[in-house]
Amino acid sequence: MTDESKTPGALDGLFVLDLSRILAGPTATQMLGDLGATVIKIENPKTGGDDTRGWGPNYARDTDGQPTDLSAYFMSANRNKQSVAVDLSTDNGQNTIRQLASRADVVIENYKPGGLVKYGLDHDTLLKAHPNLVYCSISGFGQTGPNRDQPGYDLMAQGYGGIMSLTGDPDGAPTKVGVGIADVMCGMYATIGILAALRHRDQTGEGQHIDLSLVDAQMAWLINEGCNYLVSGQVPERRGNAHPNIVPYDAFGTSDGHVLVAVGNDSQFVRFCDAIGAPALGRDPRYTTNLNRIENRVALTASLTPILAKMTKDELLAKMHAVKVPGGPIHDVAEALTSDQAQARGTVVEVARDDITDGHVRLLANPLKFSATPVTYRRPPPRFGQDTDAVLATLRDEKPQGNSE
Repeated sequence: MTDESKTPGALDGLFVLDLSRILAGPTATQMLGDLGATVIKIENPKTGGDDTRGWGPNYARDTDGQPTDLSAYFMSANRNKQSVAVDLSTDNGQNTIRQLASRADVVIENYKPGGLVKYGLDHDTLLKAHPNLVYCSISGFGQTGPNRDQPGYDLMAQGYGGIMSLTGDPDGAPTKVGVGIADVMCGMYATIGILAALRHRDQTGEGQHIDLSLVDAQMAWLINEGCNYLVSGQVPERRGNAHPNIVPYDAFGTSDGHVLVAVGNDSQFVRFCDAIGAPALGRDPRYTTNLNRIENRVALTASLTPILAKMTKDELLAKMHAVKVPGGPIHDVAEALTSDQAQARGTVVEVARDDITDGHVRLLANPLKFSATPVTYRRPPPRFGQDTDAVLATLRDEKPQGNSE
């Protein structure tokens, strides 16, 4: 653990007022915080803060071994933030938010569309008061459309947006992705949108409203399968681990487990077949081009399966790597995070927190590697409301404290 508090970030001096909770909004604001922005996270004192503080079963424990309000889920998206307890339903709370918004570069919220109007904290009201503000609203279905008033969680977004229909065994039930990927990707789109709007603001002095929904974002990252449908009119189907546009590109069983085979072009396929001792397959006219392999994927898979099943995982991977054919293991989370590659790249980071057992929390690091403005881990995920007094005291100053953290 190192003290990086003095390292300048790419977003040093940016002030973000975070009215979001759960995952999509917090993912975006954590990213902005990692890049140097000051992020003030507003939490509801009536509910004990962000919903995910209670999403166990895994919690950081205090020095007496008791669970804290720092659930693993909460900590995954809330470092580099200050927690301020404010009740938006009160006049004092609304005035506090207005004061903070007057100093903010960015406001981000994920209330139901129109939910902040009654408090006078909606985008129309705040943008009229502060025309250079970037205001980002995240909701399940967006600010318009017939479903705008429906609540949205990641599971519903994955179902409505189509990705569940593509995920899972071909003969099994539609399956969600193992993590809240609709929320996470929505947060990434929000980050990009906020940075683009800030670029526009810096050039023109004009702020704007960003309207982003979980479902819109999820449909946008249907990527090739979405375009496959738009081009062909045919509804894509679940293929398990197989690829709709490349064959063989799948998980294959060996004598001691599964291995990923990712043959990306025709020359790789020939080398692959030679390496596994099946040169005739590489020269079979049914398989010489990727288009042919797609058309004959069932027969090809049936031929490859018994050949690969006789090898061990290490044997198959060694043969593939020797001829430069892409392939790899299927790690569990522990294997992934303790791998030599993860250790070399600093995938896990320890952030000091004196009131926690061992004096630190372990988090997943930001993957961005900057040569001039590195990501910093200045603040651990906050306890609920821990920064309320300090932040509200700054309202007496002429400007926010920025990054003097």
